[in-house]
Amino acid sequence: MVQSLWSAASGMIGQQANIDTISNNLANVNTTGFKKTRADFEDLIYQTERVAGTPATEDTVVPVPIQMGHGVKLADTQRDFVQGSLENTGNISDIAISGDGFFRVMTYDGSYGYTRDGSFKIDSNGQFVTANGYRLMPGLTLPQGFIPDTLAISQDGRVSVKVPGRDTPIQVGQLELYRFPNPEGLSAVGDNLFKLTNASGNPIAGQPGYNGMGQTIHKFLEMSNVSVVREMVNMIVAQRAYEFNSKAIQTSDNMLGTATQLKR
Repeated sequence: MVQSLWSAASGMIGQQANIDTISNNLANVNTTGFKKTRADFEDLIYQTERVAGTPATEDTVVPVPIQMGHGVKLADTQRDFVQGSLENTGNISDIAISGDGFFRVMTYDGSYGYTRDGSFKIDSNGQFVTANGYRLMPGLTLPQGFIPDTLAISQDGRVSVKVPGRDTPIQVGQLELYRFPNPEGLSAVGDNLFKLTNASGNPIAGQPGYNGMGQTIHKFLEMSNVSVVREMVNMIVAQRAYEFNSKAIQTSDNMLGTATQLKR
């Protein structure tokens, strides 16, 4: 009887983790470049009362076992890197990635972070930086006095701009994208950044539009890939599963109460 209490309790704990994951997805429904996650579960160890194949008679064996499960546990939180929708912003420093790849930025401690958020800003030095001031790498610096409306970024990452005194644009830089053998193994660290891990593998650099890399789309941003309707349905399912497990605990408690009242 106690086993059912703990099994149902593990189910409630698991569904709480599921709700936490769904809530984070919904909270980031408007976060640029956000990739939704899902909670995956696996069953716990089984108590085997009888092993399948145990001899029953001289000529037969037991065809099926007797095993009692001990509940569920959170196995992982899987991140879904499916492409988000692209939105035309008209901002000259916004860049979306259509396809595979990440931008690389340098954080304050000198380490690299990887992001799908292309809502860059142009600082006082003419450099492309994130909202937190992380520099886009490789470094991209616009010439002083450039004409903002002439800034253009091609789908293969070439950056060009016009400067006073010249009639034709000049190329000032080349964007690079980075992809990973296992992007699901990246570690999310906040600020729309991921850090590489032993599971993700080393980054593979490449020019946008070539060798499997996505294209860079100027004046667009990639939106979150969270589907509000799907997340709400998942929340309803998780809530009901939580209730079912709580009912199992109440039922086990009632059965224990009945047993204690056998002797009056």
